[in-house]
Amino acid sequence: MTSITQARPSLTNNDAAVLQALFDAESSPSSGITIDSSLPSWPATVNISQTDLATLKARETQIILKLQAGETPSQETVRTALEELNSLLEQYPTYPPAYTNRAQTLRLLADLEYNQHQPGPQTAESSTDESLFTPEAAELSSRIFADLGQAITLATPVSPADPISSAQARLLADAHTHRGYLLLKAARVKKSLSGLEGEAVGPERLRGHSADQLEEMASRDFFFGGRYGNKVAQQLAVQTNPYAKMCGAIVKEAMRKEMEG
Repeated sequence: MTSITQARPSLTNNDAAVLQALFDAESSPSSGITIDSSLPSWPATVNISQTDLATLKARETQIILKLQAGETPSQETVRTALEELNSLLEQYPTYPPAYTNRAQTLRLLADLEYNQHQPGPQTAESSTDESLFTPEAAELSSRIFADLGQAITLATPVSPADPISSAQARLLADAHTHRGYLLLKAARVKKSLSGLEGEAVGPERLRGHSADQLEEMASRDFFFGGRYGNKVAQQLAVQTNPYAKMCGAIVKEAMRKEMEG
């Protein structure tokens, strides 16, 4: 790991620490989280008994296994899984993992419904995500963002200083990273379009934001994803941080001038 040291008297210790945090993905994100393996999986606000949690986990596992059977599930299989997840959440609306699994299932449905209409070859990454931000998929993408937001709300501790369980940390890392990735994808799709096409990108809740604003929102989610333990999110938080990019541009320009001089 490369450290930023105090090369000149004008660079204070605080300045060095700030720059180090901006450019080093391993410098801070998860240091403020206390994970206590002795805690129950979910906070008391979830209000589900341990017996019911065991039953819910078993039901959820059965639903997901159906989606994973074979190479690509049919639309009928995905819709059946969604109905089962909807039923589960109607009974237990405070169960966080079902929201993240439903969000992923909705992404799969969007891929099956809209990717088949996309011209040209599709990669595993681009197929789902490009089609997800078409106007036709706005309702599905809106539901995905709603589910990820609800999972985060239910699993986030009341105070940042509160210890959390391992299950909470995993869910929060995954949900923030998932939402950050979708926001970043929306920003890039928006940048590639112009005029009315660009304004129609994604669900309605995102349409009032510019591409740069969406990327900043993604950076915040990546920060929290990294803070809760996702290593990829830690790297993406640095890459999308507007201050890090600004400082990087300044450093590159300074180095260019120094080399030319």
